[in-house]
Amino acid sequence: MTLRSKILIVDDELSIRMQLESMLMTEEYDIKLVANGKELLEKLGEIAPDLIVLDVVMPEMDGFEVCRRVKSNPQFQHIPIILITSLNGKKVLSEGLDAGADDFLQKPVGKLELRARVRSMLRIKRQYDALEATLKMREELSSMIVHDMSSPITSIMLHATLMAEKTNDNELLKELEHIRMAADRLDSFVNDMLMMAKMEQSKLRLHPSLVDVNQLVLNAEQHFKIIAQSKGIKLKIELPSPPVEMLLDSNLFYRVIANLLANALQYSPADTTVMLRLQKRYVIDQKPHLRMLVIDEGPGVPEEYRQRIFEKFEVVDLKRKGISQIGLGLTFCKMAVDAHGGNIFVQANHPCGSVFVVEV
Repeated sequence: MTLRSKILIVDDELSIRMQLESMLMTEEYDIKLVANGKELLEKLGEIAPDLIVLDVVMPEMDGFEVCRRVKSNPQFQHIPIILITSLNGKKVLSEGLDAGADDFLQKPVGKLELRARVRSMLRIKRQYDALEATLKMREELSSMIVHDMSSPITSIMLHATLMAEKTNDNELLKELEHIRMAADRLDSFVNDMLMMAKMEQSKLRLHPSLVDVNQLVLNAEQHFKIIAQSKGIKLKIELPSPPVEMLLDSNLFYRVIANLLANALQYSPADTTVMLRLQKRYVIDQKPHLRMLVIDEGPGVPEEYRQRIFEKFEVVDLKRKGISQIGLGLTFCKMAVDAHGGNIFVQANHPCGSVFVVEV
């Protein structure tokens, strides 16, 4: 059974509302009538319409303002809006488009034109809904696959460790260590993906505690110095004294440190230096704030792409453009830093390379 499309008609004149309703009665829509913009905004979540037919000239709140408020809400911005107006001129059209309107009708409204415009907008809404359903299914499938990857990765790491305990062959031990490091990187990636999914669904809860950030960095250094040595890269750490202590989710913030170091080491050539510099700073509130810089001498990120490399849906496009130092690990870092109320960005490291900056 096909669900009837829901249409919300908003006009301060009852006669106009009823006239518009009568024009659409034969189309088998589920039509709701609303008298003003305030009532529309109050009932929007309850009604969840597929289309809004909205008068421009109304008391208290005109159609332009109502349109702006609807379109500024991520929950409702996909709902098409047809503005109906008796006003003429390009200025009205321009203001309506700026407010986010999807279509216009001039009063007096013709029956055939109204039906045609409504069908057109509903067709677009159905296409949007179908795309959203497909994307949601893909996201759920991806999450399921990522979740199921955890067990075999753990098994690889376990067996590599067990094999290393049973041999004294230095060459074999070296190869087993490479296997373990690769599996560990993959395990970190899987964990980041799972945490990102929780963040996007607003299911991830921070567990802040007083954390010695210096120690978090030293823990990461122990892990990554082996990778740095294997690539011929010098890993340098600069920490403040006394140590920086802050309320953070230690697990989440460690993953930020690890991702930024992994990213820097991955794209740095041999015989270069990767540095992590931790700084304590104070601002107006006189509370300790953290500034962390991860500095590399790799290819760097062009200025025009520096805002985009942290966005999930930009990764594929930037990869096609040949931009290195990008990936979902940076998206995770941004989400984790945002969750702490902080800021992350990238700058140029002269003469070459990048400086990733985290401020919390």
